Amino acid sequence: MIACIYFTQEGEKIAFKIKEHFQDAEIYKKDSYKENLKAVFENYDKIIFISAAGIAVRLIAPYIRDKWNDPAVLVVDDMGRHVISLLSGHFGGANEFAVKVAEVLNAIPVITTASDSRGFESIDLFAKKRNFVIENPEDVKVITSLMLQKRKIAVFSDIGPVEINYPFLSREGEGFIYITYKDKFDKKYPSCVLRPKVLNVGIGCKRGTTEKQIEEAINRVFLENNLSVKCIKRMATVDLKRDERGLIKFAGEKNLPLRFFSREEIRKVQGMFTKSEFVYQSLGVYSVAEPCAFLLSPEIIVRKTAVNGVTLSVSREVFDV
Repeated sequence: MIACIYFTQEGEKIAFKIKEHFQDAEIYKKDSYKENLKAVFENYDKIIFISAAGIAVRLIAPYIRDKWNDPAVLVVDDMGRHVISLLSGHFGGANEFAVKVAEVLNAIPVITTASDSRGFESIDLFAKKRNFVIENPEDVKVITSLMLQKRKIAVFSDIGPVEINYPFLSREGEGFIYITYKDKFDKKYPSCVLRPKVLNVGIGCKRGTTEKQIEEAINRVFLENNLSVKCIKRMATVDLKRDERGLIKFAGEKNLPLRFFSREEIRKVQGMFTKSEFVYQSLGVYSVAEPCAFLLSPEIIVRKTAVNGVTLSVSREVFDV
């Protein structure tokens, strides 16, 4: 959602022009913004101040946390001539949004982030576009500093060729970017690790299995197979588990989509996997974890593994970057 905050009559005209083009925009005027500002900063992902840049800086200063959590903040002068990307330019999307708002107002976008000024893609924007998880945000600063100095950077990927817009790429880098779903690997320093969402989990469990038991089982299987849990994209199980509270709670807490395959869908592929008469008597299918992992993506990299009543299988997606 977008919040537009204005202070003058000219600013009001600009705010409503923005709202015409962005239907999720809400407008706050001079006599109503103060009591709402904290909530605006916490609940909106984009904020536009139609004011002087100094006013915007002073108003948002108490609420700024970090580049990974702050909303995109723009400043538009009340004559509508310039649109400034003020805060969270890359990860929050302020730079890209500034360009869009400038097009609406026929204004000039002002982008001051160092990588954009030099014409290459920042690591945080590169990761955001591809839904990569940044392992340690502090490492981004180190590699970005090297990039600003035009140092050689090497990119190593487990998911096939990955293009990053940087003119000084080299296999013999002075800094390293790793794109990998492996938990542990040979790593050179200084480096930044990006986690692609390419692993899918098929799961079966006993009735009443708790969230903690599921988390412990997944952590153990991933550790034993040198996989990063940060790379989980989706989970799946049989439709009879739609009311399995521990499983549903785990998926919700981890923000993981949970798909329920019908027994008919599972039966079509279950002949490829190990059969269990016990599972068949309980559920009407011979297995759950492997067929569900396969139905999410057909490259199985971890076969059926049982851990304290939880059965897991992991498949790897072909990741199109």
